Formats: sequence, C-alpha cells, structure tokens
Amino acid sequence: MFCYQCEQTKCNKYCQDIGVCGKTETTAQIQDKIVSALIDLANGAERNEKHTQLIVNGLFMTITNVNFDDISLQKYLDIIKNAYYTENSFDIKTLWNENDDTRSLKSIILFGIKGMAAFAYHARRFNHKSEVVDSFFYEALQAISKNMSLNELGALVLKTGEVNLKALELLDRANTATYGHPVPTMVTTDIEAGPFIVISGHDLMDMSLLLEQTKDKGINIYTHGEMLPCHAYPELKKYKHLKGNFGTAWQNQQKEFENIPAPILFTTNCMMPVLDSYADRTFTTSAVSFPRVKHIGNDKDFTHIINRAIELGGYKTFQHRTGLNGGCVLAVGYGHNTVISLADKIVDLLNNGKIKHIFIVGGCDGAKSGRNYYTEFVRKIPQNSLILTYACGKYRFNDIFTEKIEDIPHIMDMGQCNDTYSAIKIVRELAKRLDCSIANLPVSFVISWYEQKSVSILLTLLYLGIQNIRLGPGMPAFVSPNIMRMLINKFKIKPISTPDEDLKAILG
Repeated sequence: MFCYQCEQTKCNKYCQDIGVCGKTETTAQIQDKIVSALIDLANGAERNEKHTQLIVNGLFMTITNVNFDDISLQKYLDIIKNAYYTENSFDIKTLWNENDDTRSLKSIILFGIKGMAAFAYHARRFNHKSEVVDSFFYEALQAISKNMSLNELGALVLKTGEVNLKALELLDRANTATYGHPVPTMVTTDIEAGPFIVISGHDLMDMSLLLEQTKDKGINIYTHGEMLPCHAYPELKKYKHLKGNFGTAWQNQQKEFENIPAPILFTTNCMMPVLDSYADRTFTTSAVSFPRVKHIGNDKDFTHIINRAIELGGYKTFQHRTGLNGGCVLAVGYGHNTVISLADKIVDLLNNGKIKHIFIVGGCDGAKSGRNYYTEFVRKIPQNSLILTYACGKYRFNDIFTEKIEDIPHIMDMGQCNDTYSAIKIVRELAKRLDCSIANLPVSFVISWYEQKSVSILLTLLYLGIQNIRLGPGMPAFVSPNIMRMLINKFKIKPISTPDEDLKAILG
C-alpha cells in the first residue's frame, strides 16, 4: 500500500499498512487497479459517453472516505475491464517510483481530477455535462502514463485548475437551476421528538428524493456535515419536515452516531469507518459503500431506511443540542446570488473604510491536530472585516454569532465545498466593481484542506492568479520540496503559522 492523497497521511509521508482514513491495504490495491484501468481506458478506448461516465464514477469512487467496500470496488473494476481491456496495461505503481518532482506533478494532476470528478459526478446527475470537462479527464489520465517534461506537467497542473473552474460552474448551474438560488436561512441544531433520518454527504438530488419519499410519513429529516446548506435552497425549504442539522463536524460522527435512535444515510464522501454499534442503521447510496452496511441502488427506493426510522422511533423527548462553541443556530444561504446582491453596499463600506478586509475561510475539517487554528483565527478577525466561509471547515466556528457591519452579517456561509464557485464569482464581481485585479483586492484566502476536492479547488485558485493563500494545517505529502518551492515563489502560498502572526501579516 502506498497512499498519500489526503492531509492526514501518516507522518506526512504515506500510509503503508492501513490508511489513517480506515482504508485497508486490500482496498487501496483495488482502488489503484481501478485508476490503472481508467488510464488504460483513456489511452485506448473510444471516447464516448459510456466510457466518460466510467471515468467520472471510478475517479470519484477512489476519493478519500467514499468507498471502503472491497466487493463493490472489485465489481466496478470488472465493469471497467469488460468495457476495455488491454494486455499492455498501465500500473499506477510505476508513478510512485518516478523521480520526486515528476511524481509530485503527476500526483497533483491525478488528485486534482479526482476532485473534479466529484463535481462532474453531481452535475451529471442533473444531466449537466461539458465537453471541455469530459475531454480533459482523458487528457489528464493519458498524461499520467506518458513521459513528459516538468514544464509540460506544470502547464497541465494549471490547466487542471482551469478546467475544474468549468466543472464548478457546471455544478452550480445544475443545483441552482433545479432547486433555486440559496437564500439566507437560520438552521437549528435542536432535535424534535419522534422518528427522524440523518442525511450526510453532498448530493442534493438524494436529499430531494428522500424528502419527497418521507413527505407526510411523520418522519423528520436532519442534515449532517456538508448537507447543512440544503436548508437554504427554496425547492428544498418547502418541505416542512426538513427540520434542522444533526451533529457537528464529519470526523465526530463515530461518537455522535453511537446511540441515536435513527438511521443515517450517506450520499457521498466524508464517511468515517462505520462502527458496529450503528452499522445496522446506516445506509449508503450512489458511489458510497461500506462493508456490512445496506446499500440503496440506482432505483433510489428509500423504503428500507424509512421503515427503519419508524421502527427506531426517534427520541422520546425534545433534545437541545449545540455546535462546537455552544451555539444552537447556524446561518446558511449566502451564495453568490445573495452576496452579489449586497455588492454595492459592500463596495461602499470598503471605500469608506467601514470594511477593512474580506477573509475567505474555507475548506475541509478533519481530526488531525492543528485545526483549532481556524476557530481561533476567526474569533480574532476584527469586527470591521467580513468573513465568507465554505465547506465543512466552518463547523469549527459556524455556531459563533457576531455583530453586523451595518446590515451585512460579519460571517456569511456560501455553502458546501461543491459551492466554491460562489467564492470565485463573488471575488470576480468585487474586482470588477473596484476596477482592480483579483490579486489586488483586500481579500485573503485562508484554507484548510483534507481530500482531493480541496486539491482541485486550490488549483483553480492558482489558475485565477490568487496569491498569498494560507494553507493548512499541514502541507501536502505528495508535493516534493522543489515543487513546493516553486509554488511558494510563483504563487506565494504560505503555510499557516499562528492566528496572531497570520492576521498581523495580512492586516499589517
């Protein structure tokens, strides 16, 4: 086993015997074979919709914390090989043995397109596709098996960021065209008495289908993790049994799911290994799978989970719950449509000095030490600054309520990691109205990363010319010292230090 694709990689080198995420050596080997088979397919098979879907699904399936089930992974590998098989197959293990810099750049590309595949996967559920995005999967996979110069690979790294921007835009259009633009919404962390289902992950269509199938059945629905922003979509808000948010950060699920009298549905990644104590009430769907856990197939018939919720009955009495900092209300719904509607006011406040700076604090949460930095950092940001957040890293501080700057909330959450396009669209709009480049805006990105979607998003920010990004809690193990020096010199990427030191450097 050789795996170093996530931030929690053992000793910041690589996981060898078992993944820190819980992935076994056998699982890792099957996933490597899936990637190898996809590279073969990209190199030799006809470029068509069937093969493109195999690539998108296969890459998504190998992202951290998506699929731990060897049986389902092996079945998918067989499907790929039945679609295209060659005797001269590529082995991804050859990549791990290349020189440091080549391996580093090819790894960045591979992990970048894995993240991109997640965005494309969700967009494709709504039949939103892009020839540019689809073609690039083939191009990038082919490049991993080729002999290419460092300059050529470096150019492809930035192209990964460029194409990922199109994938993010595609997904944003799919979600908002289907469910409307998110609107500011206050979400409770309390749990009502009676039967309920907790739904985790990122998939808005799965959420919609579950809401429709549970309508008028006396079952409440609670979001978990990155499903939290679903409360802000008008077409989802209309379901009155979408009640609130259960639990805190995704990495706390083993503790928080331990004794709840309700089933849990996982729709995408951010799944911890399921403990025996709640395996019998855990369900997966789509690309997600785990041993001993009931999987709901493409028919999306949620009857089993509905019956389980009724059987378990939920809590007998009202349960008061809080976030990590003691708050019990979470604010969501500040996507690009809402924030850009406030752009004139924000520009006026910037021009008259009432807003001094804008911080975009986003990215993944995780269990590794050092992530309390982001809680402390946000707490210490001056009240005359705006804070825009996205992705699950916000659970470190999203129950903290502060003052407004006139009518503008001090903290505004833009949504999931899948909603990163909002951040990009907002900074582009501000640059346009302030007649400056994005690099010259009074905006700072402070990012926490964990898995491969974070990699693709970072590459998009670099493609857009955004500099001085603060990244943490640790640097990627798959980036060689030489490539890291290049990123620091060219894009001024900065590892996080302490909240006080970083704020002083940013604000001067």
